[in-house]
Amino acid sequence: MQASLPRLLGAATLVGTLATASLIAGCGNGDDAETRSIKVGTMSGPESEVMEVAVQIAKERYDLEVEIVEFTDYVSPNAALADGSLDANAFQHEPYLQSMIDDRGYDLAVAGHTFVYPIGAYSEKHESLDELPDGATIALPNDPTNGGRAMILMHNAGLVELDDPENLEATPVDVVENPHDFQFREIEAAQLPRVLEDVDLAFINNTFAQPAGLHLDDALLKEGPESPYVNLIAVRAGDEEREEIQQLVSAYQSEEVADKALELFDGGAVPGWE
Repeated sequence: MQASLPRLLGAATLVGTLATASLIAGCGNGDDAETRSIKVGTMSGPESEVMEVAVQIAKERYDLEVEIVEFTDYVSPNAALADGSLDANAFQHEPYLQSMIDDRGYDLAVAGHTFVYPIGAYSEKHESLDELPDGATIALPNDPTNGGRAMILMHNAGLVELDDPENLEATPVDVVENPHDFQFREIEAAQLPRVLEDVDLAFINNTFAQPAGLHLDDALLKEGPESPYVNLIAVRAGDEEREEIQQLVSAYQSEEVADKALELFDGGAVPGWE
């Protein structure tokens, strides 16, 4: 039997209403059981492999679906978090996060800690710092805080003198004594392993050192366990206590994740929540 036009219009209206309600529910904050999913940004490579373990635990313990979005630079994950493309990211330490908040006005916050990934200075040309020649070329991460980590390590090792060794964002401009006339090249962190053969010394985050076959034990200079640069899970301000976020943090801060990091980083990742 053919339906009348009013009945057809009523049915179409009902379908449209249901579709709109479904779309609105899909854009909610994750309280609905059907929308318990979040997106988290990580660095491509072993950090993503560590996060995969947390993803599995989040699913098993909390029935939470976590999608990993991989990045290869340190700027994009915070931009994606700030614009709503991500619910969280896990790749940076707090000084770097604060510098991004200060520089770009992002309204971001800390939901939990992950690991300390010590930065180290590597060389393919020299076996010790004492072998560095006058005028040696030293490559540094070009982001403010990781570059600052390298500068402070050099100051503490007596290679240079900084005007303020407490300045977490020190750069070569802040060097007041450079007795060996070291030359500095500031390079994107992910590219540092590729330039290692072209420089005398390169400061490389363990995030990028380990995939390049570099072991922290081989570093000529490295951070100790007292480093303040513990990595964290960042979210938009106000989401710190959101249920899905806290479940992700709990899943990440687990023995299984710590064991995976130990395997992948061979001791180069220290749990920051213990």
